Amino acid sequence: MVVGMVKQDYYGTLGVTRDAEPFEIKKRFRQLSLKTHPDINPAIENEAEFDYICEAYDVLSNSKRRAIYDATGEEGLKNGIPGLAGFEEGYTFHGNSKEIFRDFFGGSNPFSDFLINGHCGEAPQGLGARGYLDQDADVVHELAVDLEDLYHGCSKKVKVQRRVMLDDGQTSGSRDKTFTINLKRGWREGTRITFAGEGDEGPNNVAADVVFVVKEKSHERFLRAGNDLIHRVQLPLAKALAGCTVTVQTLDGRRLNIPVSEIVNSSSEKRVKGEGMPWSKDPSQKGDLILRFDVVFPASLSPEKKELVKRALS
Repeated sequence: MVVGMVKQDYYGTLGVTRDAEPFEIKKRFRQLSLKTHPDINPAIENEAEFDYICEAYDVLSNSKRRAIYDATGEEGLKNGIPGLAGFEEGYTFHGNSKEIFRDFFGGSNPFSDFLINGHCGEAPQGLGARGYLDQDADVVHELAVDLEDLYHGCSKKVKVQRRVMLDDGQTSGSRDKTFTINLKRGWREGTRITFAGEGDEGPNNVAADVVFVVKEKSHERFLRAGNDLIHRVQLPLAKALAGCTVTVQTLDGRRLNIPVSEIVNSSSEKRVKGEGMPWSKDPSQKGDLILRFDVVFPASLSPEKKELVKRALS
């Protein structure tokens, strides 16, 4: 029995499906190992992630280990199983992740192409001044969404063309990738959704992150202000003075009948609690609906009506 071992989903670690082809496993390992190698990216703080990725590749790139893992899971792989020639010894990761990295990229030193006598020479294209592979700048896309989508939450699928490494590991080609974006209730304009390492791939770069930035479409009835919704109401002067009921259709299709009994002017506003946007951190809570008024004066009045107004207001 192996004690104290962290269980791993090797397929999940590499981000591939259980029926992934060998070239898909190699391609994904190449992408993730370049992104998480502590010598390539000194900012990486959790070196265990690189080790997990290398262990997953060590298992899935070996057809025998992969078959045992698929049939018996991690327990059978590491504890051993009965075989035709006797008991099959369990697998133990040797722990030398950098050796796996070197074997994959070839040569005893994967950085030898840009190191001279142990020091960084002139870095080839895609390499930083220190000889580290640079990650490309974020690839940013605007995601235009309706206010209703941010009120209810929804899922959006967006197709993006990107450059990917081909099976030979040296050349690249264009492929379309569809990203599924789950919009949460109450998200605001400017919210960023990041897909790490899903940008253009190349032999001398770490793939960029793909970032989608929420952009709210203008709405015919509401203007959003944080978690509040502002609705402008045009009131004839008579209703502004004498009162009325304002009907507002909400984003979820309800009709609110809001009494306005006080005298209002063009600087007045009426707040209806809990009828605004959901809070993104707690969608059970909502902001307010704010009515703002535009008082419409009559273009003309007859002498008789003017006299009535004078009497009413005197």
